[in-house]
Amino acid sequence: MADTSSLAAAFPAASAADWRALVAKTLGDKPFESLVGATVDGVPVEPLYAAAADASPPAVAPRPFDADRPWDVRVAVAHPDPARANTELLRDLEGGAASAILRIDPTAQDGVAVGSADQLARALEGVLLELAPVALDAGFLGPKAADWLGTVAKASPTARLLFHLDPLSAFAGAGASPGPIESHLVSAATVAVRLAETYPQAQLFLASGRVVHEAGGGEVGELAFAAAAAVAYAKALVRAGMAMDKAFSTITLSLAADADYFLSIAKLRAARAIWARVTEACGAPGPARIEARSSRRMLAAQDAWTNMLRLTSAGFGAAVGGADAIQLGAFTDAIGAPTAFARRQSRNTQLVLMEESHVGRVSDPAAGAGYVEALTDGLARAAWAAFQAIEAQGGLIAALASGHVAEGVAHAAQARVAAGQPKIVGVTAFPPTQAAPVEVETPARTPVEAPSPRLPGPDGACPPLTPIRLAEPFEAAQ
Repeated sequence: MADTSSLAAAFPAASAADWRALVAKTLGDKPFESLVGATVDGVPVEPLYAAAADASPPAVAPRPFDADRPWDVRVAVAHPDPARANTELLRDLEGGAASAILRIDPTAQDGVAVGSADQLARALEGVLLELAPVALDAGFLGPKAADWLGTVAKASPTARLLFHLDPLSAFAGAGASPGPIESHLVSAATVAVRLAETYPQAQLFLASGRVVHEAGGGEVGELAFAAAAAVAYAKALVRAGMAMDKAFSTITLSLAADADYFLSIAKLRAARAIWARVTEACGAPGPARIEARSSRRMLAAQDAWTNMLRLTSAGFGAAVGGADAIQLGAFTDAIGAPTAFARRQSRNTQLVLMEESHVGRVSDPAAGAGYVEALTDGLARAAWAAFQAIEAQGGLIAALASGHVAEGVAHAAQARVAAGQPKIVGVTAFPPTQAAPVEVETPARTPVEAPSPRLPGPDGACPPLTPIRLAEPFEAAQ
């Protein structure tokens, strides 16, 4: 092979001033500062960055490194029929998935129609819980569902269960709780501590900021919500009798990953820095466990095929950002239930990123990049301030009830509108010139009886964080 290293000698090194001079010619009368942007939370985005060493990034501890299986390929299971849900789950595990999130909804409208331990056992028939972790997504039914999963696991101490209790996200999303939200927190912690004695490897709570993201909030608000939820859950576990260091070790952070992979990378890296600071302040330092789920608000109903691009970008951002587990939705999620093809596409996107693109071959591949380090630092500092503001309100429940969290989400949404019409491929950019139908399933939805999640006392209330789709207003106008 020819040696081309000497070719560079013919070109003089270019300084930052040289680059700025060339940009100035292009800008004309506009100042260089006109190129400076910002996230919806006001974190600045510069057009040019210095070396990462000058960015003063926070200390970021990457996930434990495993080149053979760098992250957990997680799938969502939500078919309303438990038997069909079981078939889909087994097919996913056989096809390369490592774990699953089982969304439970006895009404059968938004999850598997499960209302008892026997029905949950049908959905998990043939799944080896010692090898394939199963996570729950059950809203206010979380404590009941956790007991059902504990029954299905048959007291196996090696069962890798993810109870993922998360009453605060359910409260924020619905804007109400069936009974006092404080009672739901106590109930969840009490059940969690009891189950932890039988299942020492279980993850108990899910501290998720995704409810903020899906409602239109920014990265800062999402990180602050997740951190505040983690603190609230740790306090509840301690009050229920668990040691502080043990409590934090049983909490998983959950964040959204969307098509802006730079923001996803920086957000996940910032989450580890915030977690390190929170746990150190509580005297319980330990590594963060982060589950990333693909954004639903980024999906388009029009030309749904383009969602494959968004999901691939989300998966890339989550992997490079250091997620321990990644769940990508189906490209049809904005229009209907996924077919077997859509599920396979979702699963295989991760496998290609992992096994063919080798995205996980480096522990923290974004480390040292000036832009990513500066963005990580900016998000971490702004989110820490937002987290402190939530705590100053009296904690997350008080901040939700007062409207503080909802105001932050609304502010971010207004900033997004003020920034101008977004470019959404297939909708506002390169819309389809001819119809390209996408097949979805229309399953029968038969509700089942289930115990009520209602607890004694007056219902809790807060301004709801209602999920949106960014493309929906533009699709409706066409």
